[in-house]
Amino acid sequence: MTEHSHNKKRIPFHDCTRREFITRSATLGVALSVSPFVQPSSTRAVSAATPSTLSVVSGERARATRKAVQMLGGMERYVARGNRVVLKPNMSFPHPPQRATNTHPEVVAAIARMCLEAGAAEVLVLDYPFNRPGPCLKFSGIKDACSGMKKVYVLAITDKKLFRQVPVPKGKVLREVQIMRDVLESDVLINIPTAKSHTTTGVSLGMKGLMGVIWDRGYFHAKVDINQAIADLSTAVKVDLVVLDASRALVTGGPTGPGTVAYPGSIVAGTDPVAVDAMGVTMARWYGQQFSGDQVKHIADAAGMGLGTLDMEKMRVLKAKL
Repeated sequence: MTEHSHNKKRIPFHDCTRREFITRSATLGVALSVSPFVQPSSTRAVSAATPSTLSVVSGERARATRKAVQMLGGMERYVARGNRVVLKPNMSFPHPPQRATNTHPEVVAAIARMCLEAGAAEVLVLDYPFNRPGPCLKFSGIKDACSGMKKVYVLAITDKKLFRQVPVPKGKVLREVQIMRDVLESDVLINIPTAKSHTTTGVSLGMKGLMGVIWDRGYFHAKVDINQAIADLSTAVKVDLVVLDASRALVTGGPTGPGTVAYPGSIVAGTDPVAVDAMGVTMARWYGQQFSGDQVKHIADAAGMGLGTLDMEKMRVLKAKL
């Protein structure tokens, strides 16, 4: 097996506007020393030298998911025969799909099926849920959606011994972090986030969703600048493909809801985590306002570390409507 390269305080959000959010954020002090939203600036981030390719497909979510991956070259481009694959969706909450707090089960099942078709020896669908594992796996619908597929296992990883500490040599606020062993020991890691708002980071998309593979999330929330920590984490976890479920988006009240659910009706896929998240930000109006990727601090921080393309004009975007 190939090892991937080295690889709390919360505020009530509900339906606040951006101005209200920033005002509330300012009162949080150390736990949230800066707003997750910043003014856009062309000097904040350095885009990747080679333009990143994304696919954006609208339509019925399972078909759109398959089409989005096909437009990037097909799952065979990422998964080889005999590979051990980890899928990382959001499945942290014991809520049904219409609440939009978890990745839609149809999206997860479509990707798992494509991995098997590409010859994967095993597909592990993993998350470290906030709540009791059983209800999360059940009510998210993900376990049932994958139940008929041989060699696909939907698991909640909640035991500390199943995590391993690794250094973060490129980190600015993280020097080491405990990551799921299965993630570190997988041949392929596919991140399958859902699109939703978040009380602390503004939005939760692909890079924020990777906090579901670490042991001590409280450290990110209380001890360091969480936005920079998320960017640092993306240097320690090698993601081979990101497939963002923007078939619907929890645009207020995230990450737990209830909140306002919008319906962008799209799937965004790519290998550049910054580009996927930047595109994801544009798919909906968050808290009643439109934002760009360079206005979300953890996305801008990641781009500033050279982790991907932030400039939308420098992305190659393949679009389809089913």
